[in-house]
Amino acid sequence: MKIFTNDAIRRIFEKSIEVENITMLDMMERAASAVTYEIVKRWRSTKRIVVFAGPGDNGGDALAVSRMLFEQGYSPEVYLLNVKSSHLSNCCSANRDRLYELEGLSYTEVTETFNLPDLSENDVVIDGLFGSGLRAPLKGGYTSLVQYINDSGAYIVSIDMPSGLHGEKNATVDRRNIIKANLTLVYQFKRLAFFFAENAQFIGECVVLDLELNRNVIAELPSDFYLIDQDDASAMIRDRNQFTNKYDHGSIFLVAGSYGMMGSAILAARGAMRSGAGLVTVHAPRMGYMPLQTAVPEALYEPDSNEYVTSAIEMHHRYSVVAIGPGITSSDETLDALDTYLKSFHHPCLLDADALNCINRRPMLIRSIPKGSVITPHAIEFDRLFGKHNTDEERFLKALNEAKLYDITIVLKGHHTMTIFPSGKVYINSSGNAGMATAGSGDVLTGVIASFIAQGYQPDMGVVLGVFIHGLAGDIAATEHSEYGVMASDIVDNLGTAIKTARAQARRY
Repeated sequence: MKIFTNDAIRRIFEKSIEVENITMLDMMERAASAVTYEIVKRWRSTKRIVVFAGPGDNGGDALAVSRMLFEQGYSPEVYLLNVKSSHLSNCCSANRDRLYELEGLSYTEVTETFNLPDLSENDVVIDGLFGSGLRAPLKGGYTSLVQYINDSGAYIVSIDMPSGLHGEKNATVDRRNIIKANLTLVYQFKRLAFFFAENAQFIGECVVLDLELNRNVIAELPSDFYLIDQDDASAMIRDRNQFTNKYDHGSIFLVAGSYGMMGSAILAARGAMRSGAGLVTVHAPRMGYMPLQTAVPEALYEPDSNEYVTSAIEMHHRYSVVAIGPGITSSDETLDALDTYLKSFHHPCLLDADALNCINRRPMLIRSIPKGSVITPHAIEFDRLFGKHNTDEERFLKALNEAKLYDITIVLKGHHTMTIFPSGKVYINSSGNAGMATAGSGDVLTGVIASFIAQGYQPDMGVVLGVFIHGLAGDIAATEHSEYGVMASDIVDNLGTAIKTARAQARRY
């Protein structure tokens, strides 16, 4: 599913209106009807509803919603902000004129200062001030109004976008001047900003309203951002040839584990095996022999010469994928081993966890990462590599630059894990839950991603599919154990079920 910028969405609306041979006012009626339906579903007509409408099309939507609510027996109190510096859009003006025809509607048009209505936690406020049409940060009296609404305790419903929040970049926005919606009723597409943790406080519950925009127009308009859902993942998974053997499903060389950290190696190896890899060879310290062969007898074991840590990474066979990092420590011996490997073997590899911590200790090593490789940092690991960042948006923008600069794929792990390619394409994951924020979950992900790449999926799709299946397995685990009870081993145990679930979805079509 494509994620579009606000400008692109505006073009989709305009083109859809042209193709359908309707007017913008007709489209506004469609949008207002969808918003009204969601409000009527939630509250009875006795609920006090206060509507704040701005001078643009978002305000026009709010006025149309007010009219429809009134016609449904509700008694909305409507305020249109039409101050001297404003200019009503044509659709906003038309919907204002329609309100004049309604006898008994509480309507106030604000042209100068006005007395703010008393609001309480028992009220519903509909925010139709600016939505996605905002081009610059809020200023003047609008900032005071936003802060007043936020402080009122009322339940806030934002139409399309919380006013003050931009669809993409919000680094320069004063966050005191953004509506903190409890419910955001967004038109047709979630916006990129919705996937950054720092904006969750403004969006609340998000409901996407399908306005039946022209599908051909949507399909033809390019985008660099995609939201991966189960339908997308289902389409990626291939059927297996019945006349197949283990060598057809790839071989993984996994460098993982150390004294006290063999669990990381076990989880990564089990993740790889359970998601379909044909062969997994684990290179680990000598002390790892017994725990690894006991916990994952299906995996091959290659001992390092060192008893407790990895001191050398050497290729004795050809492998489909080399994955390095889970639990290897960032000791001097291991750092030297990784340094030698990266400078000697120039094939793409997968680097996670302690491999990234090693690079942090020796920053110039990042230039030795083979082109086409994949790194999978969480926020803290990313900041160690690329500098301190205060928001997800800052990390995202930095990751776009670094992926292109070093020609690597960055899997930026989080609630909405983002897979960022050197081309600038970004795939945002929709599966997963808060229960997966647990020790070992990232080790499992390393194994799963390596597995799908080893099985012959194109590296980009292998990474994206691995991230989704990992999250789906976590979702299945949470249904049994709750988000509080999920452990990394539960994610491993449900990988097969996750793939089966995705395949079942594909067979429906």
